[in-house]
Amino acid sequence: MTLNKVKYRDFLAPLIVGLIIWFSSPIKPADVSMNAWHILAIFVATIIGCITRPLPIAGVAIIGLTLTVLLGVVPMDTAVAGFGSSTVWMIAMAYFMSRGFINTGLGRRVALVFVRLFGKRTLGLAYALIGVDLVTAPATPSNTARAGGIVYPIIQSLAETFGSDPKDGTQSKIGSFLVFAEFHGDLITSTMFMTAMAPNLVAVTLAKSLHITLSWMQWFLAGIVPGIICLLVVPYLIYKMYPPEIKDTPNAKEWADNELSKMGKMSLPEKIMGAVFLLALVLWMLSSFIGLEASLVAFMAVSLLLIAGVLSVDDVLHETGAWNTLVWFSILIFMANELNKLGFIPWLSGAIGGALKGFSWGIVLAALVLFYFYSHYLFASGTAHVSAMYGALLGVAVSAGAPAAFSALMLGFTGSIFASTTHYANGPASVLFSSGYVTQGKWWQLNFVLGLFYLVVWGGVGALWMKVIGIW
Repeated sequence: MTLNKVKYRDFLAPLIVGLIIWFSSPIKPADVSMNAWHILAIFVATIIGCITRPLPIAGVAIIGLTLTVLLGVVPMDTAVAGFGSSTVWMIAMAYFMSRGFINTGLGRRVALVFVRLFGKRTLGLAYALIGVDLVTAPATPSNTARAGGIVYPIIQSLAETFGSDPKDGTQSKIGSFLVFAEFHGDLITSTMFMTAMAPNLVAVTLAKSLHITLSWMQWFLAGIVPGIICLLVVPYLIYKMYPPEIKDTPNAKEWADNELSKMGKMSLPEKIMGAVFLLALVLWMLSSFIGLEASLVAFMAVSLLLIAGVLSVDDVLHETGAWNTLVWFSILIFMANELNKLGFIPWLSGAIGGALKGFSWGIVLAALVLFYFYSHYLFASGTAHVSAMYGALLGVAVSAGAPAAFSALMLGFTGSIFASTTHYANGPASVLFSSGYVTQGKWWQLNFVLGLFYLVVWGGVGALWMKVIGIW
């Protein structure tokens, strides 16, 4: 057996920053307790560790939790309480559901059907692939799994069919456009559904710690109008700004037909998976009206898949993405909640709110959204960014007089659209950029333009829509 690779040098930044904050306690504000200051030091160090990644994020989080207890900041019982969060377990259950899409082949079949129906032109292909992402998003909290595990293999096969390969310099024929369009389609669908990516659920949990409750249906209704606008307009904008050389794809339908014929008729496991997914979707939509916890719906869906034999216990135990997320998410949520309970977040919100006194809440919220969005250039993880800033920024907005639910949703949506910045902004960006179809310069250039578009649509049209439906 060989030792696992640990990037010890990448421990330096979190260690140095954590020690600086820890030992600067003599200058801390009088309203902040020593325990609050010390957990701030560990939390900031953990977040920086999630960015530098000397270990995978779960490993960094475990070290952070260990130090929190070892240094006497909180007792062990308090530290492990985060593992009992219903939101954390909801994410894990949704991961297991997404495994069902991949194992049964239902995700691939849906993708091929979309290609067959809408794939006569290259632009239509892009809309078809994004449609797959839209259909699977509500039950797939790993947007990386959607983009990289379900859609990208289809893009790669299509690109090869049309002779588009970065290895021989032909990526611009069709592959570059499809890859970049799928990245933005995945980004948009991640914004539309609370359960479409883990950072959304981090935001929901942090909002709840501030006594602001967001339901699945409330998130969906608030995001549907700006989401649909973006889904319709963004692929076309990319088509104009980054046009593929091949505009017509008459072979795509034939290719999809051949692939579907290889798959054969829809299997019983696929049918069960589809039925359970639809049931979960309906119950999530109705959960706030019938008093059914969204996390319980996820547990019900996975239980049905286990009873029907679509998922095995081994599938559940070997779904490393779910267990990895459960570990780091629980720990980061625990730390963020402690910062709030021990008084640091209320103090910070009050201090910043006091500095912004005199400005209307609309200006304050707009400034917070812009800061939150563009600060993502400094982050390589949406989860780390949301965990680090969402709670504090939401507290500032509310203390400035902004409507609570409106602020929580606006900052929640920003926690997805800020991925339209860099090639390392989130998991899907890393997966799709590493395919080699889009250069770094083009990725940053196009994203800067599209980022402005998202800010206008979600911050402008989205705000007006939320006014119409009574959220503020």
